[in-house]
Amino acid sequence: MSSGAAPPKSGSPLRKRASLQAGVGGGGGGGGGEIHGVPRSRQLQPARSLPGPSHCLKHFPVDLRTSMDGKYKEIAEELFCRSLADSEMRSAPYEFPEDSPIEQLEERRQRLERQISQDVKLFKEQGEDVVDHLPKERDVLLEREFQRVTISGEETCGVPFTDLLDAAKSVVKALFIREKYMGFSLQSFCKTTARFLQDLSEKPLAPRMYEEIPETPVAADAPVHPPFTDQHPYEKCDPASMPGDLGFGLKMVNGVVHVYTKQDIIDKSTELDLPYPDLQEFVADMNVLMALIINGPIKSFCYRRLQYLSSKFQMHVLLNEMKELAAQKRVPHRDFYNIRKVDTHIHASSCMNQKHLLRFIKRAMKKHLEEIVHVEKGKEQTLKEVFETMNLTAYDLSVDTLDVHADRNTFHRFDKFNAKYNPIGESVLREIFIKTDNRVSGKYFAHIIKEVMSDLEESKYQNAELRLSIYGRSRDEWDKLAKWAVTHKVHSNNVRWLVQVPRLFDVYKTKKQLANFQEMLENIFLPLFEATIHPASHPELHLFLEHVDGFDSVDDESKPEHHIFNLDSPLPGNWVEEDNPPYSYYLYYTYANMVVLNHLRRKRGFHTLVLRPHCGEAGPIHHLVSGFMLTENISHGLLLRKAPVLQYLYYLAQIGIAMSPLSNNSLFLSYHRNPLPEYLSRGLVVSLSTDDPLQFHFTKEPLMEEYSIATQVWKLSSCDMCELARNSVLMSGFSHKVKSYWLGPNYMKEGPEGNDIRRTNVPDIRVAYRYETLCQELTLITQAVQTEELETIQEEDPLTMSSSLDAR
Repeated sequence: MSSGAAPPKSGSPLRKRASLQAGVGGGGGGGGGEIHGVPRSRQLQPARSLPGPSHCLKHFPVDLRTSMDGKYKEIAEELFCRSLADSEMRSAPYEFPEDSPIEQLEERRQRLERQISQDVKLFKEQGEDVVDHLPKERDVLLEREFQRVTISGEETCGVPFTDLLDAAKSVVKALFIREKYMGFSLQSFCKTTARFLQDLSEKPLAPRMYEEIPETPVAADAPVHPPFTDQHPYEKCDPASMPGDLGFGLKMVNGVVHVYTKQDIIDKSTELDLPYPDLQEFVADMNVLMALIINGPIKSFCYRRLQYLSSKFQMHVLLNEMKELAAQKRVPHRDFYNIRKVDTHIHASSCMNQKHLLRFIKRAMKKHLEEIVHVEKGKEQTLKEVFETMNLTAYDLSVDTLDVHADRNTFHRFDKFNAKYNPIGESVLREIFIKTDNRVSGKYFAHIIKEVMSDLEESKYQNAELRLSIYGRSRDEWDKLAKWAVTHKVHSNNVRWLVQVPRLFDVYKTKKQLANFQEMLENIFLPLFEATIHPASHPELHLFLEHVDGFDSVDDESKPEHHIFNLDSPLPGNWVEEDNPPYSYYLYYTYANMVVLNHLRRKRGFHTLVLRPHCGEAGPIHHLVSGFMLTENISHGLLLRKAPVLQYLYYLAQIGIAMSPLSNNSLFLSYHRNPLPEYLSRGLVVSLSTDDPLQFHFTKEPLMEEYSIATQVWKLSSCDMCELARNSVLMSGFSHKVKSYWLGPNYMKEGPEGNDIRRTNVPDIRVAYRYETLCQELTLITQAVQTEELETIQEEDPLTMSSSLDAR
């Protein structure tokens, strides 16, 4: 590898008002035919895509044509149809054993596949321990004292060169697609992967978030605790001190908010020059990825690479475990208990354990018995009257009476699990104690959240990203939520917020609360645009958004979907049926509006938002395809264990996965079958999270409980635990400055140079191993593509020379 370690050069800004199309099917060939399996004539019909300008990134910089070109749409539609028709199949509908006998291979070889290796020599002859394709300026830093495994010889990847070439092209194509959507939405993309893609590109890749972050002011010897101001961030909610009004107009067109320079003239002439995603292109790109994940040779290649990564890590542990432990022992003061850990997936309404909730309810019954807390059929009720209707006193209450803990009866019964959110089975108690919008303005919920925050602050090193809900039923939900947070001063330096949008349109439509899906999108996004354009019009919301990381999409993924998202799908304004839109439909329109919002917020100097949905816990595989394309990181990701191509892509793109084994154990997958240790060994960026401590945990520190059980069951080492903790900070939404204190001022640099063992307690040996292994995998696929190009040039040269001689 000849490229340097510096980040890819910043290119020109994203080009606006053109097509986002990346020319997958066309390769470098031009001419007629199809792009992404969509006829060119069809692509030119604007009625089939979102109106307004669309964004353009270059055609792929190298010839990435494969045997599947022209068939993407047919393959994807066949797969979608199978997922609808065969919802009760014993094996997953995206598994094709007749094309790629992965299961038979796994049994026959008994997971001892050792013939897979990198397609590049790793070492020089005299035991030099520096990977030769790493940048020269890092050679000194990367001379770590640990043992590496090298595999030499030609054709070391274990598959025929033609299969390697086809797989490499497909994998590179998929990575270009993800890089395009991440750059478009200002979300982050793996720096190392971007550098390797840059080598295949004639033009610089689009600028990303990490290139815009200024140099950190944190000194190398700074303390591990970031300095915070004493003033509460919600102390001054003064509209006069907020940024001024831009005077822009807003209108949602076919499910995406468009911004206009004038409020009274809303037409094309006044439309603000912002990038708007293209629906037609998204569907074409999704068809490409759907076709890749069921291609037999590509599945076999990715499966072999994943097996190799597992075996390689086991060898690394056998050879270097003692050295990693010795490196940790040499660090003064730092251990697993006092390194930063972030609970990257936890819901605010269940962030307390059951004993905490019980004590809080009893305390409220003693202190606020006569307070009016509920309105039943127009009649106001005090807390005392509410419990009298249930024939309960404070003495009668117990953990068993609350009945909020998940048990064996919730396994594969998401409906029963949702009922556990109601203490004592009464929805009225849920409304009183764990809702933000109720008769007491969410006072009790604010108090119990602040008690949880106090526990986190007392622990110092534990942090959480709590999910709050926005349903999209009315336009004032955001203002109510922000007012709740600001009025009750629900804030902690240990907590960031994500806003989850439950996929419940069918419920609201049945109750006639919404006319169509576009109305739901307007209720979710228009208040955010208004608060960005004119902060003083939504002062509490403007302050609250400063502490919001992004969006989450939640609901039962195992619910059957009755619709395929394609170009024939109704636009949001025409979606008036009572069937729920599919997962990818929700995700795309959330992403599309977030793209426009992020560019507008960046123009104003406000921080941008990211998309971090629940994805791959259950349901069809195309949920993970949408997640790969559109999201910064995901929660759960269990289904990756059945999709080797997607799992390999998630590894190469280093997409964060927040996993909750205890939650999965009660709902979808028993603990010993959880793929977390397998993902970790292969190098996927995974972190531990609690999901719902109210339902799954017993102690005051649910995150430590999660680490404790995982360590005991899977025999994780201290290095493994610290690596999981470091991953959780990296994939969290805490600010760049805070992460600089927690992980070290150089944490954004690649490889061990970005690690500070004095803060993370992760040995440089482990970080170097992860970095070198990722570089080797990326080298394998990029060199295969480059090798084929070189051979093509060499074959064409003699012909060119002879034709020129003939001309003479």
